[in-house]
Amino acid sequence: MPHSVDGKVFSRIAGHGKGWVFTPAHFKDLGSRTAVATAIKRYKQNGTIRQVARGLYDYPRTDPQLGVLAPSVDQVVAALEVRDAVRLQPSGAYAANLLGLSDQVPMKIVFLTDGPTRKLQVGNRQILLKRTTPRNMATAGKISGTVIQALRWLGQRHVDDRITSILRKRLHAKDKAQLLKDIHYAPIWIAQIIRAIAGKGQS
Repeated sequence: MPHSVDGKVFSRIAGHGKGWVFTPAHFKDLGSRTAVATAIKRYKQNGTIRQVARGLYDYPRTDPQLGVLAPSVDQVVAALEVRDAVRLQPSGAYAANLLGLSDQVPMKIVFLTDGPTRKLQVGNRQILLKRTTPRNMATAGKISGTVIQALRWLGQRHVDDRITSILRKRLHAKDKAQLLKDIHYAPIWIAQIIRAIAGKGQS
């Protein structure tokens, strides 16, 4: 029944496609909380969707060889931001991986947040949401925030010309402009690196 709450919920899930991670909050405009919860429970029971953490579900992707795949971290984070009305900023080794500065995706992924500190277990990965200062969250959701956090994790002694070169090549002109715009949020040593990244070459 496409016009029932069940039908509307599934239409939205299918519309986002395989791999989408969602919470009941994504359907609050479609009906009462009870009706939405009932629809989600039914689709979970029949295997259409999967619960990946408390209050988090996905429309699972499958691979011919690997079978059902774990949800992507980006999708989980996007769902959390909607559900909890918080901002999340990649940090540590995960930020470095996103920028191509590290080949490994850590098993423990850290995000800075303006919400409460807590842990989620999603598949075989742990996601840690770590409450931080307004200054650290000022660049949340921007490339500058990810660069600053990645460089913090690497540490001043380990940021050399190779790291600078990778970032200079990887970042587009608009990314470099954003870095310069937010440079006052970075520690002095990172601000110097940002100038080196943004001040040489175009991409």
